[in-house]
Amino acid sequence: MARGSTRPTSRDVAQAAGVSQAAVSLVLGDKWRGRVSEATAQRVREAARDLGYRPNLAARNLRLGRTRTVLLVVPALTTEFFAGVYTGATRVAAEHGFGVVLYPSPEGIGPARDPFASAQAALDGVIASSMAADALTAIRGEALPLVMLDSDPAGSLGAATVNLDIADGVRQVAEHLLSLGHRRFLHLAADVPSWTFEVRARELAARLAGVPGTSVRTARSPISIEGAVAAAETALSGPGPRPTAVVCDDDQLAAGTYKAARRLGLRVPDDLSVTGLDDLALATAIDPELTTVRLDAELFGERGMAALLAVLQGREPEDGDIPVRLVVRGSTAPPGPR
Repeated sequence: MARGSTRPTSRDVAQAAGVSQAAVSLVLGDKWRGRVSEATAQRVREAARDLGYRPNLAARNLRLGRTRTVLLVVPALTTEFFAGVYTGATRVAAEHGFGVVLYPSPEGIGPARDPFASAQAALDGVIASSMAADALTAIRGEALPLVMLDSDPAGSLGAATVNLDIADGVRQVAEHLLSLGHRRFLHLAADVPSWTFEVRARELAARLAGVPGTSVRTARSPISIEGAVAAAETALSGPGPRPTAVVCDDDQLAAGTYKAARRLGLRVPDDLSVTGLDDLALATAIDPELTTVRLDAELFGERGMAALLAVLQGREPEDGDIPVRLVVRGSTAPPGPR
């Protein structure tokens, strides 16, 4: 293959071989066994040879932990959940002599400005939530060892993926409401194009579809109390039989549903059961207290940092999703009389 004057990069090798940059890093770092196939490894080696690619030794040193600094990219700092993720990540990082730079993506999702003149020169690796994945391109974080949080393992950009067992959390919510006798549901879904919210919608629909006589409507809302008030009020006052239970994608949406219910003269849980997902402090600040799924944000951050350390050291990260638990409080009850 003909080569130009510009020095080829790992991205060029990835494009030529038809693989991800993470796969190129694994193969050329001789850490591919058990992660990619022999055929893929051979394609990468041939592409690197044809392009005349030579690994950047300075970048390799970074992967050995020379700067001992990692970047945590989160959607925003407006909820305590991601503060918990940061707390957990920094705890594990400190135990290994690493520092964590926190980088919230503006507006919650989407491209973000580069906080460094050269991220690759300042960092050993990146931990990123899938909700803020678009920010990686702007900060060039995809060229560094990467661990994705809340991301589809089958299509993850990272060398490792750490997930909460969100699917099981949704199943616990559905089973709880079905056991109370609910059959008419409203799913107040987060209007965010993210894998974790796709899982919530898919699992809820699948669980309810298996029970005769159930129905579910979907209304979408921004992740804010104000947005949820408008979306829930519209959905609950629409034509047809009113839902008796609202399954919300997070606790903020549930709080907005409470306000919408009051505007419509409905009582929680007498007329309307409501569930959330996160178990933020908000869940016990509203009345009645919210039935929701507890997510261990600090453990999530700890596991994310531990996975990145494993990638940097050439080890296999811990496998398996982090368990979640339904916390039943006063916002759910059997459906009232029609």
